[in-house]
Formats: sequence, C-alpha cells, structure tokens
Amino acid sequence: MKKLILGAAFCLGFALFFAGFLNTNLQSMTFGQTETSSYNSTITIPTTISSEAQNALKNITSQMPEFVTPGPSDLKGWEELNKQVSAMSIAQSQSFVDSYGANITSTKLGNAKVLDIKPKDWKDNGKILVYVHGGGYTILGANSTLNNSVPVSNATGLRVVSVDYSLAPSAKWNKITSEIVSVVKALKDQGNSLENIAMYGDSAGGGLIATSVLKMRDEGIGIPAAIVLWSPWTDVSIAGDSYSTLKTADPFIPETMLKNMGGAYANVTDQKNPYVSPVYGNFSKGFSPTLIQVGTKEVLLSDSVRLYQALDQANIPVKLDVYEGMPHVFQTTLHKTPESSLAILKTSEFLKEYLNYQEKH
Repeated sequence: MKKLILGAAFCLGFALFFAGFLNTNLQSMTFGQTETSSYNSTITIPTTISSEAQNALKNITSQMPEFVTPGPSDLKGWEELNKQVSAMSIAQSQSFVDSYGANITSTKLGNAKVLDIKPKDWKDNGKILVYVHGGGYTILGANSTLNNSVPVSNATGLRVVSVDYSLAPSAKWNKITSEIVSVVKALKDQGNSLENIAMYGDSAGGGLIATSVLKMRDEGIGIPAAIVLWSPWTDVSIAGDSYSTLKTADPFIPETMLKNMGGAYANVTDQKNPYVSPVYGNFSKGFSPTLIQVGTKEVLLSDSVRLYQALDQANIPVKLDVYEGMPHVFQTTLHKTPESSLAILKTSEFLKEYLNYQEKH
C-alpha cells in the first residue's frame, strides 16, 4: 500500500473514516505553503482495553501516514483537501446508509443547508437531535459524515438534523456559529419547543455546539434540552496540559494540524473568545445539561476536563464520561468495539432522560 498523505484528514472528525481508508490506494495530495510532520506509529496499546479495541488500534498504528496540512490562510489548499476527502468519505458512508435504511432528505433551515435524517420505521415523537460534524472546522460536511449521524439516529430513534455549515478559512467562527444558531432558531420558529431539541457533535463539532449554545443563550433565543459532546475541541488556543503530555499518545492528531486548523477558523487574537473556545465561557448565566465523552489517549483530554470543571462549578448538570485507552472520537473511529457500543448506549440514555422519551421508534 502506498504511503497516505492526507493533510488534516485524520484529525478532528475524519479519523472515524480511518479503517476504510487503510484499504484504499490513494495518490499523494500536496498543497502550497504546507507543513509536513511524520507521525510516530509506535503508539502504546494498553492491555486494559477490550481485545477488539486493541486489534483495531494495532491495525491503525501499524500504518500511520505522513501528514501534510495546508497553512491557515491557504484557501485553495483547504478547498482541494476537503473536495478529495469528502468524495472518499461519502463513499465510505454509503454502507452505513444502506445497512440502517435511514430516510434522508436535503433542505435548508435558517442560513444553512441541512440533512434531515429519520431512522427506519421512525414515528414522530416531536423530539429532534441537531448534529454538528467534526473536521477541524475546515473539512467534511453533512453528506460525508453520515456514518456518524445515521448510526446515532438509529440508536436513539430520533430525527437528526445534520448541519452543513460553511467551512474555514472561507468562513470564520462568527459566520459558522451564526449558521448553527439559525438552524435551531428556524426549528423553534416552526413550532418546535427547545425542550424537545437536543444537540450533539464530535471534535470541532462539539466545540461548535458549546459556543452556539452560549450564543443562543446570550441572544435570548433559549437553550436546548441537552447536549452531547464527543471528544470536543473547546480551546482553539491549544492551552491545555494534555496538548503537551499526550501529544505522542494520540494516534490521530499531530500538533501542526491543530495550529493550522485553529488558525483557519479564528485569528490568534480571537481564539480565547468564548464564542470561539467555549471553555472560557461564563456558565453561571445558564447552560444545557451536558454529557462529555472522551478517551484517555486524546491530546484534547484537557479540553473535556476543563469544560467539565467550568460547567460543574457553575452548577450545570454535567457528566464527564472518560474511557480507558480510547483515541479521538472512538465512538466511530473504533466502531462496534465494546467501548464504542457502551458510549453510544450512554449517549442514547442521556438523551432519553433529558428529552423525556422512552421508546426507540
């Protein structure tokens, strides 16, 4: 197999497609003003995780690629990377769509395009789950993350509205968060109570949800009934302890990726704005009950811990659900392992509690 050079593709949401790409023969992808970092493939695989997860991590870390990341302002580079990554990702997602039999339609809500996803044999209970995808703010979309949104829709029995927001660097943080807020506002304007709306997202999508909830609260729109954050990127300034202590432990996220993606999303002077990095937010004014799931192998572990502490100190109902030896967005990166299945089950149970529904369909 040829060496994979996929830029930022394995970072912040795209890692969930890794297993499929290990069997794909790809041409090298290069861009102007790029930075390259060879990644250490000798990642420690603990014996304390399931045998299924151990085998999956062995397969991944035995064939780690070289990473080429467009510079923060390299619009053409990011657009080309996203184009090629998304095409492959859509192909990988199709098997999930086919196997789960979801009903998917494309529409527009507020200022953003969305995919409206209904699980097989869905019955309307008035509950809606808004999904915001990962991809480091710069790559992927609603169509290319169906292998995340469709299984969650099936597991929870919920209608999922997946937001196809604008990507950085062509759009910055203020435009992107405004688009996400406009989707929730449009659902509310259609007569849906916020008590019947929850939100979930992975990686950068988790950060976007937290910032969007802060923005909704501050603009007087209200807040959703609950949010679920998988491996959220909550500090774009990269200030947390685990960015140093776990930088060689995370199999998916080299440091150059984070710096360039964060720089594409927000200027350095904006990166500690709570609407960019929600860990700096004031939660004493209210916030949605929150479930945070993260693995101990993640360079973003500090982002989850710090957000949990901020919410807990503000007396917001919050649960930090940490998984031994798990990498970034393991719920789909290590799909169908015991750890992934348990995390998705806990996601479903959390949403059932706060959206107040019982039956799957």
